[in-house]
Amino acid sequence: MEDDTSQSEVIGLGLCDSCPLLWRTRDLRTVRSRGLVGSLLGSLPRMPRQNGRLGRPLLLQPEEERLLTELHAAAALTTTDQARGRVEQYEAEQQTSYEQQKILALEDRKSALLRAMTSSQTVPDSGPRTPDEALRGRLEALDRSFTFPRSALAVQLSTVRAGLSHFPEDRALLRADWPIRAQDDPRRDVRYQVFRDLRGRGFYLTSAGKFGGDFLVYPGDPLRFHAHFIVICLSLEESIGVLDVLSVARLGSSVKKTVLLCSPAADGAVLYTSLQWSGMV
Repeated sequence: MEDDTSQSEVIGLGLCDSCPLLWRTRDLRTVRSRGLVGSLLGSLPRMPRQNGRLGRPLLLQPEEERLLTELHAAAALTTTDQARGRVEQYEAEQQTSYEQQKILALEDRKSALLRAMTSSQTVPDSGPRTPDEALRGRLEALDRSFTFPRSALAVQLSTVRAGLSHFPEDRALLRADWPIRAQDDPRRDVRYQVFRDLRGRGFYLTSAGKFGGDFLVYPGDPLRFHAHFIVICLSLEESIGVLDVLSVARLGSSVKKTVLLCSPAADGAVLYTSLQWSGMV
């Protein structure tokens, strides 16, 4: 499977009722690079809706949304150690900055006392202890008593708005660990297991509703290849009539595609049965 799970890009998924939609161009590029196709829905307001000129948003199949969620979870696990290392590096840099600023603050305080001592020499004596002697005593005790609280630590602030950090609502909307909606229909799990297995073999999949199947299977990017298979997902316990087998086999022959009956097994493997129309009565 040609998926780069070492990256954990945040994919902005929007939900319209139960339909997962992608709006941002970079998100479309990301899912395309992972072999997920979806289907474009958008059109310009002043132009008629044309099948060849559709644009964003991109509608994902439920199986594509679920696979994206699993890939993100895997990427998060693989980058945990890297994230921990970055945190430790940041804390070390903060400690180094604190020590440096503490030294600079002490030197600045000493410089201020020395300037005060220089200016006090022009003031006439007014007591048993001259101002110069008092300042000198403070200067000598400064190394022992000087404290630099961490609250005084200077930090670098960005002068431009830092993305979505100022908008927690938008950041929550675009988080990548979206919850998987409840899959009450057992057929959804069957479809997803077949989808994941075929995608893991390097195939590209789109919806096959217009061919009476579950998925169309392409050997490569659908922009460059024609579909080779029509997938029909069945559980091992599910029966199918002979007339239905004949009809889907005949359909596959008429559109020059092979029909695959796909059934997930208990051990996680998927069993495939191909149907081809021989022309015999």
